[in-house]
Amino acid sequence: MDFQERLETMQQRIAAAKSEVQAATGESRQQLSERIDQIQADLARTSSDAQRKADQATADTQSKWAQLKADADAKMDDIRAKTNERNRQRDAKLAAHEANWAETDAANAADFAEWAFNNAELAMLDAIDARIYADQLATSAHS
Repeated sequence: MDFQERLETMQQRIAAAKSEVQAATGESRQQLSERIDQIQADLARTSSDAQRKADQATADTQSKWAQLKADADAKMDDIRAKTNERNRQRDAKLAAHEANWAETDAANAADFAEWAFNNAELAMLDAIDARIYADQLATSAHS
């Protein structure tokens, strides 16, 4: 696993999203609609992979934002417990198995972060579009 590359990719994606959101604040509804369509298309392309990975995890956990924090806290407790146990282990095969588990878990967390980020970006653009539309309606109502 090349976690450095994953983090760099996410950092680049965050910078690109920041630029997109900044640019979107000055765009028309048509431009925002095109931008939103593009992001939705990007999400659709990656959704099959995300769905496969989500199916491997608990379906309810993936769909309930309120449960996310509790699950994250439980996961951190589990990681701490496994780390403590791993530190007590002397068996090379078991240590290799634990390393594989930790790498897979980290990769799954990174996948979830990317999914969450993409949805946050889409929500921000949608909120900007909703505000522009509300402002347009308010302006036309006063005219």
